[in-house]
Amino acid sequence: MTKISRFFLAGLLLVTVIAFQVKADIKLPAIFGDNMVLQQQSQVAVWGWAKANTGVKVTGSWDKKSHSVQSDGKGYWKLKIQTPAASHAAYTLTVSDGKAVVLKNVLIGEVWVCSGQSNMEMPMKGFYGQPIEGGPEAIAHSYNPGIRCFTVKKAFKVTPQDDCSGTWEAAGAQTTPDFTATGYFFARLLNQALNVPVGLIHTSWGGSRIETWMTPASLKDIPEVTVPASEADVKSPTGTPTVLYNGMVHPIAGYGIRGAIWYQGEANRTEAALYVKLFDQMVREWRNIWGVGEFPFYYCQIAPFNYAMWGGLHSGFIREAQAKGMLTPNTGMAVLMDAESIDCIHPPKKKDAGERMALWALAKTYGMDKVHYRSPEVKSFTTEGRVAVVTFDLFGSAAGLTTYGKEILNFKIAGGNKQFHPAKAALSGDKVYIFSPAVAEPVAVRYCFDDTSATEIFTVEGNLPVSSFRTDEW
Repeated sequence: MTKISRFFLAGLLLVTVIAFQVKADIKLPAIFGDNMVLQQQSQVAVWGWAKANTGVKVTGSWDKKSHSVQSDGKGYWKLKIQTPAASHAAYTLTVSDGKAVVLKNVLIGEVWVCSGQSNMEMPMKGFYGQPIEGGPEAIAHSYNPGIRCFTVKKAFKVTPQDDCSGTWEAAGAQTTPDFTATGYFFARLLNQALNVPVGLIHTSWGGSRIETWMTPASLKDIPEVTVPASEADVKSPTGTPTVLYNGMVHPIAGYGIRGAIWYQGEANRTEAALYVKLFDQMVREWRNIWGVGEFPFYYCQIAPFNYAMWGGLHSGFIREAQAKGMLTPNTGMAVLMDAESIDCIHPPKKKDAGERMALWALAKTYGMDKVHYRSPEVKSFTTEGRVAVVTFDLFGSAAGLTTYGKEILNFKIAGGNKQFHPAKAALSGDKVYIFSPAVAEPVAVRYCFDDTSATEIFTVEGNLPVSSFRTDEW
């Protein structure tokens, strides 16, 4: 054997050994990394890959207990470990198959998934020409190691993916500008009210339809939706069913969470009846896949906006459909009828959006029963001669409703001929009295039931706006 041949063979052996060692090393999905937040007081799942049929140990520094599992024939392994109560102490998580991977600066707290389309994606620094109200000040004061965000890099796939791209970042002036604004304000209020770390897993894509975030199983009973069979069927990543679930949800599904928040609906606004079915199926399927019970799912109703330029049904119908989403158990809707953004589809008041979902979480998930969290909803519709009377459910608030001294201008009233007329309205306690001289026998009323009308009625306790609504089904 020549000297050159010996050097070539030695080099080949070295490359083979290195390749084998790399293959044998523990590999964790991106969602498990330095700075991550683990859900407190839970049996949280940890998973990854190692050499086939190899023992793996996972140890949290909070209790130093080792949990063991053996990888399968393809090297995949998964187990669950018990987490302690939330604290601001920094821990480590060690995963070893003989060679250890140590994840540093791990916090134990509350973890929430944030998903949807552009109004969830919109970062704290805003979009081009579209600011976040109060964003610069919030960013400047955002340093807080107890608020962390993992942003899933955009990816669309026709088959479920095992991993995604992203890193955990702690809030601060250098990182917060890229956080989801709605999610950040949600997390900030929880962090302040609960005094525990909050982790956000942000996975959203502007312009995405709800069915892009759903699995084939959740769509099988919905004939209006066609699941792609191959890459050739993907005409648009934001419009093709299942592809964003596959690329951006499946890789994180099963990670220990408390719940999810959602801001989406604009892309489905012309299919209100279908949206009711899609939303219910998506929520139920996500819960099934996560396997951590019927976790809370809070969401934003889309705000008034001049959709007329795009044609189709006005957005009163999709807001009505979104309200019906609360028929799905353990859900709650933040009303945004006071967004004051009829000429921009991305309302700058993301603080209202995030904090109103956080009020739902504080009251319903964390048991703070003195927190007023829910916008008024129609309880009954009656008539007194020529006057229509709408009574609201105030959900325990004794302080009633207010218009802040403004006249109520956005009611319309109709008789049996189904012709709606502008109406005068007066507020008294939990009731609104509606009248029009053009309608002798009222049959139905509508309030802000169009694209752009903004509510004038709020709860005294909580300053929560009344949603658009109708009492008819015409």
